[in-house]
Amino acid sequence: MDFKTATALRRLRLVSAPEAVSFLLLLICSVLKRTTDFNAVPVMGMVHGVLFILYLVFWADAWNRAKWKWQTAALYFVLSVLPTGGFFAERRLKREAEAGVIAARARKEGVVNA
Repeated sequence: MDFKTATALRRLRLVSAPEAVSFLLLLICSVLKRTTDFNAVPVMGMVHGVLFILYLVFWADAWNRAKWKWQTAALYFVLSVLPTGGFFAERRLKREAEAGVIAARARKEGVVNA
């Protein structure tokens, strides 16, 4: 895995958990808006919207650089629209990045011909 691919995966991983948290907070704010006088939906909507757009930009970059199959790219997209999906995406991306680093080191040392 080259440096740009690893960076793209890291950016996607770093934005996935905050995006998931903002989605959950937006859902909570929506419930509170309907049940109390508390209305933080405009603020949380903006925060979540910005994080979601960042996720989509980083997702497209990671898809392009990592050369994912369309099933993998679709999985990460579906995880972005589920309330807790970002947490699963973050964990999965971390494992993928670690495996890529291990494979790159093995290729560099000549241990494996991959």
